[in-house]
Amino acid sequence: MDVLSPVARPDGTVGPRPEVKAPTIKQITVPTTLSGGEFSAISGVTDERTRIKELLRHPDIVPAAVVLDAAVTVHTPEWLWLSTGIRAVDHCVEAICANSANPFGDAQLLQGLKLLTSGLPRVKAAPNDLDARLDCQMGTWLSMGALATGTPMGASHGIGYVLGAAFDVPHGHTSCIMLPAVMQWNKSANADRQALVAEAMGSADEDAGGLLDRFIGGLGMPRSSSAVEIGPENFEMISEQAMGTPWVPLNPRPIDGPAQVREILEIAA
Repeated sequence: MDVLSPVARPDGTVGPRPEVKAPTIKQITVPTTLSGGEFSAISGVTDERTRIKELLRHPDIVPAAVVLDAAVTVHTPEWLWLSTGIRAVDHCVEAICANSANPFGDAQLLQGLKLLTSGLPRVKAAPNDLDARLDCQMGTWLSMGALATGTPMGASHGIGYVLGAAFDVPHGHTSCIMLPAVMQWNKSANADRQALVAEAMGSADEDAGGLLDRFIGGLGMPRSSSAVEIGPENFEMISEQAMGTPWVPLNPRPIDGPAQVREILEIAA
């Protein structure tokens, strides 16, 4: 049994994660979104009593087989397909920019990012383009490789956990809102890694955060916390809770306390 290490919770307590029981029936999944959870041994669940997202991990929750059927996905609502596609982009980008990034992971992630940033606009333009949909699915598969082998996510995922659990912001929309802001805040610490992101997106001379901002906006996705009705009056609570997530403490530019999380939220406002 393998569970994530205990972390400080927003109420100040620290304790062991709940025991995880392995499933007894093998699964075969046919995904219809691009979040990529079918390739991960991590499960995220929001505790409705506390409105806090908990993470559990067990190697046996990964399906025995994943069937990528592009034709099935034409029934997925456009907003859900595109926003979860940005979630997969977020997996690629945060892993490329992680302090523990490595050449093997880069090979998967950069190709995954190319497929996603090529495929998503093509699906928006032509929803029945099955080749574009399959490119998105293959990009999602590649986006999960580094995370599955231990490369951490950063503040985009960490702050996104709070937006989802406390404010019911859809999983993909949290990445649409937070990723460009986190990239802007992190740039002083990892500009060289961010340049790889811009190059993979076909614009090597551009700022990666700005490039992602325009790309997400071009898909018609929300680009600010105000777009999902989260205002500055919520930033203190979000900042404090985000410090208790697994990913904010692993952000490539160190985040020492809630004040720095608030700086990121101000950029995303």
